[in-house]
Amino acid sequence: MFSMMHSASVIGVEGKSISVEVDISSGLPQVNVVGLPDPAVRESVERVRAAIKNSGFTFPMDRITVNLAPADLRKEGTAFDLAIAAGILTASGQLEAGLLGGALLIGELSLNGAIKPVTGVLAMLEQAKRMDISRVLLPLANRREAAWISGVEIFALSHLQELKPRSGCSSLWDQLSEDAGTDAAIASTEPAKQQTEREDFADIIGQHQAKRAMLIAAAGKHNILLCGPPGTGKTMMIRRLPGILPSLTEQEALEVTKIYSVAGKLPVGSGGLIDRPPFRSPHHSTSSGGLIGGGSIPKPGEVTLAHRGVLFLDELPEFPRMVLELLRQPLEDRVVSIARARATVRFPANIMLAASYNPCPCGYYGHEYGEKRCTCSAPAISRYRSKLSGPLLDRLDLHVEVPRPISFEKQGHEAEWTTAELRSKVERVRFIQLERNRKWGAITNGELTGEGLRKTAILKRDAHKLLENAFQVLGISMRGYDRLLKLARTIADLEASDTVEAEHVAEAIQYRRLEARMS
Repeated sequence: MFSMMHSASVIGVEGKSISVEVDISSGLPQVNVVGLPDPAVRESVERVRAAIKNSGFTFPMDRITVNLAPADLRKEGTAFDLAIAAGILTASGQLEAGLLGGALLIGELSLNGAIKPVTGVLAMLEQAKRMDISRVLLPLANRREAAWISGVEIFALSHLQELKPRSGCSSLWDQLSEDAGTDAAIASTEPAKQQTEREDFADIIGQHQAKRAMLIAAAGKHNILLCGPPGTGKTMMIRRLPGILPSLTEQEALEVTKIYSVAGKLPVGSGGLIDRPPFRSPHHSTSSGGLIGGGSIPKPGEVTLAHRGVLFLDELPEFPRMVLELLRQPLEDRVVSIARARATVRFPANIMLAASYNPCPCGYYGHEYGEKRCTCSAPAISRYRSKLSGPLLDRLDLHVEVPRPISFEKQGHEAEWTTAELRSKVERVRFIQLERNRKWGAITNGELTGEGLRKTAILKRDAHKLLENAFQVLGISMRGYDRLLKLARTIADLEASDTVEAEHVAEAIQYRRLEARMS
């Protein structure tokens, strides 16, 4: 007997349709799984065998062949367990033939028949929707996550024995609807949970120039680099940066939630989309694969987990130079491409990079005070700073020096720098940018390129002359020129100016002076 079930896998962050074909024929009792399965898929045989027996079904004592198609695509994970079990039960006549053939089945089986949650459910359901599959059977623990995909009927199972026909129900679908349909509907209407602000910019004393730079960076989605001695508030400010960013739109939230689902970092039973920009802060010992993504079957790295949010690299020169250089392509293309022998996987990486570092290994070069004196030799400082290449620095729009605060007393205008006040300004400017830039396929000024940048950043004559002089005198690259233009456009937006004035360009130029001093 033969049966075929629909299941799915995840390649990159996108779902991939997988057909689970089961053939049962006479012969010595054995089970063969073919179609490039990884060890977790091969081991599904023993899980499925025990689950079928412990759920009141009979495991066929015949020759069973399970094919996962397409056969040239490597399969990994445990999401095929439910489809394999249903295929065996259908092929052996214990379930009605054709009943589950038009549905998508995903789920891991435990030995007692319980159905356990899997990762990547959102990506798999999006693929089911593209294939016009209207019914999905999945683990009960994944039900709330799956309810965010509209146009798909969700049936959640907690145990394999729930597939057994029950008297009084006209069909299996009516039987499953009685058990889980109402709860799934409730999950689909539950609003996303809002994060509570625990850290405020008002906690930071002084540093008005750095706070101003953080506001500009958030408003235009510009990359920012903070430099200063230890204990001046660099890390405090960057950790408060996500708080002044606008909430994600529903489409953006769905993108981010799908990434976290694929990476297995979405809390089990989560009832809402991730509606706030993610914030990732990897340790400086992170490998290139951990930062960018990788593996034999590529998985998303920290750059992708920070998609639509902030990637914070603290103590930037402590990262291996080879790892830092890998950021150059994602910062330009806003996507990570990882090529392997069998396929090329693309991960989204539309991030805002925020980084900080000390001016030297000991931290006090150029900032000596009291007994704090720099003890680093010139070669040591040179080696330390050589980790930051010119091309990487060129991709960081704002280079801000954060000096030691002069006083601990708060000034009267500190109230202007609260997180709530800054977020209000950022939201206003983001709305202006969205209305103006949408025709160029950009949301923020930081995403503008080519003609879109030239058409939106309208320079006054004196502003244009100042920018040209800076290009010549400071030796700014063509990329740096464009980034200065984007930065000046954001500063003009904060001042509610339709055109870019000379003072806007002048402020943008001062954020590149740190790079000039380092070179």
